[in-house]
Amino acid sequence: MADEKKFAGYVCTGCGLGERLDAGQLETTATRDGKMQSCKQHEMLCSAEGVQLIKDDIANESVTHVMIAACSKRAKVEAFNFPEVAMTRANLREGVIWVRPESDENQETTQEMADDYIRMACAELKSMSQPSASGEQTLNKNILVVGGGVTGMTAAIEAAAAGYPVHLVEKSGKLGGALGGYYKVIPTRSPYDAPAENPVPGMIEAIEADDRITVHLNSTLAKTEGAPGRFNVEVATESGSSETLSIGAIVQASGWKPYDAGQLPEFAHDKSGDVVTNHELEALAVAANGGPIKRPSDGKEVKSVCFIQNAGQCSDKEGHLSYFSGVTDLVSIKQAMYFKELNGDCDTTILFDNLRTPGAGGEDFYRAGQQAMVTFSKGIASEVVPGDSLTVKFEDKILNEQTEMVCDLVVLATGMEPNSGPDPYAQLMVDEAEDEEEKAKAQAILENAPPSILNLQYRQGTDLPHLKNGFNDSHFICFPYETRRTGIYAAGPVRRPMDAQQARDDATGAALKAIQAAENAGLGRAAHPRSGDLSFPSFRKEGCTQCKRCTVECPFGAINEDEEGYPMYNESRCRRCGTCMGACPVRVISFENYSVETVNQQIKNVEIPEEWDEKPRILVLACENDAYPALDQAAQAGVEINPWARVIPVRCLGSVSLSWVTDALNNGYDGIVMMGCRRDDDYQCHFVRGSAMAAERMSKVGDTLDTLNLEPERVILHEVAITDVERAPQLINDMAETVEKIGLSPFKF
Repeated sequence: MADEKKFAGYVCTGCGLGERLDAGQLETTATRDGKMQSCKQHEMLCSAEGVQLIKDDIANESVTHVMIAACSKRAKVEAFNFPEVAMTRANLREGVIWVRPESDENQETTQEMADDYIRMACAELKSMSQPSASGEQTLNKNILVVGGGVTGMTAAIEAAAAGYPVHLVEKSGKLGGALGGYYKVIPTRSPYDAPAENPVPGMIEAIEADDRITVHLNSTLAKTEGAPGRFNVEVATESGSSETLSIGAIVQASGWKPYDAGQLPEFAHDKSGDVVTNHELEALAVAANGGPIKRPSDGKEVKSVCFIQNAGQCSDKEGHLSYFSGVTDLVSIKQAMYFKELNGDCDTTILFDNLRTPGAGGEDFYRAGQQAMVTFSKGIASEVVPGDSLTVKFEDKILNEQTEMVCDLVVLATGMEPNSGPDPYAQLMVDEAEDEEEKAKAQAILENAPPSILNLQYRQGTDLPHLKNGFNDSHFICFPYETRRTGIYAAGPVRRPMDAQQARDDATGAALKAIQAAENAGLGRAAHPRSGDLSFPSFRKEGCTQCKRCTVECPFGAINEDEEGYPMYNESRCRRCGTCMGACPVRVISFENYSVETVNQQIKNVEIPEEWDEKPRILVLACENDAYPALDQAAQAGVEINPWARVIPVRCLGSVSLSWVTDALNNGYDGIVMMGCRRDDDYQCHFVRGSAMAAERMSKVGDTLDTLNLEPERVILHEVAITDVERAPQLINDMAETVEKIGLSPFKF
């Protein structure tokens, strides 16, 4: 293909566009105002014939830049896929005709919207170049799995089954993890009427028989350098030897650790050997070797047992777990049935306040426990008094009275804590604490940090950031397995509390994500959520002030610093969110297809009517992940949007440059609406902190408005969820009402 750029526009007249809009005028706008060298109409651009028209022009007419004026950029992505050229799309269907009523009085403003979106798309295209993959990437199919429990073994088995070599690193001397020492597991298949056999022995046999899996026992990670596709991992053994592995992607399956029952003095765990945790009971069941379970204190057969649910869980008391571990009620039912199987007529009671049995077979398993004569008693235990027998004092919630029972053994249903490394942002939590109590808690986390697991050589710390309560995750609802370190996936109880079957499902998903990351890295493409994106940030050394804002604010630790203090990008770590671009005060960071200039040109090429026309213009910067889809869905539902609005999708609100706001105000826009994802504790930002950082940066907009002598109401930032189908357009309409009240911008000229 020739080096000369050639710009071509394509206007679709299908889906009602030809009936509602003057396609000839749109074509003229594209060639006259947008400076497209050619522009063609087609009655259905997404059809095979329409797509072939564009392909033929690319092949025969040497077209290098394509502007498609049709439906939303989120629609027909497979049809409009031309990786060999730079491409942009003008949203005329969802963005114009579906949000404006069909009437003669609205025809003029509807056409104006469409013309502006054509101008904006053409201006954006003029500032773009076709992204090309980084030359640094090579395909590395080796998958590293950290942790040899049921999660790690499953990840290794699944990755190997897909044809990928696996290195499985386990810090102890054998595979199996916590589950390896269990008698039986929660049933996973119908009829869910009894505990199931432990799958660990069979999994170990499968791993030992698989030539694709290399097991490293008594080993830890001494150092992890590099990025997806080119990780260099130093594996150290207890003997002091080490070896360096070349790795494509990593699954962290470091598992969980039992809650310390010593923090529950009222239950006498440290005073009596006959008060055990649910984890400790498994060892007693295994030691029974098919015979009756015996008391640790005297070796006598257990004739009566009481399970105390939620021991140290779901509590805001100091030292307790604030969350429920999800599976402990099912575990207690399973263990209660151990006694019915091994100890005959053992009197077995489960003392609970709220009993939760999630999963497909949870309710069936609960009923199987009832049929096995397990007693479920609704009550809250307050104390266990040790002695020859144990006395459990509790409040009977049915009779509403204090009572007690005597038993041979007490089992505390304690929770699961993640076996994660230190939180790299712990110091930041201390620095950002708003009061002394919050600061003290953050300081305690920092001082009691566990040893590193990954030993990442990243500027932003040695391990995966924590989401909540020490669990490694990015967002457990929207992005399971994803972490804030690209190419490293968390699976199993280190991500959230779960049972063995859930951990195996989790591991399979994480292994597939790791494979995807390795393959994308080999092609120089982005991972989730902009999967397949070839662009990556670059910066001009000239003008860089070495302020380090980009390296500090990158949510994914993708940017290090070189010896001179300049940013050093690791392209395959990058998620292409543009947060670094929005952070840069001197605007030297850009992508080939997304930059300060591409958006600035869109802003400047909207036709701003003269003041006497009384047609305001409102700029909407909408996050492409939540807000923009919400607006698309609103359009599909026929929700009207004010014709004064001009919407520009941005990769993340964290990529928004303050210059876009100031330029828009100086160009005569009457209002600006920014729509980002929800932030803080219930954050839904695909790029974690983008929305929060945008809010922090935009707090400075007030100074700009004061300088320009403009009302503060003209610029507003909203948190928008993808489900805000009615609210998102209303926020735009609200700004239109605000502009009507405060008047047009004095900067129109």
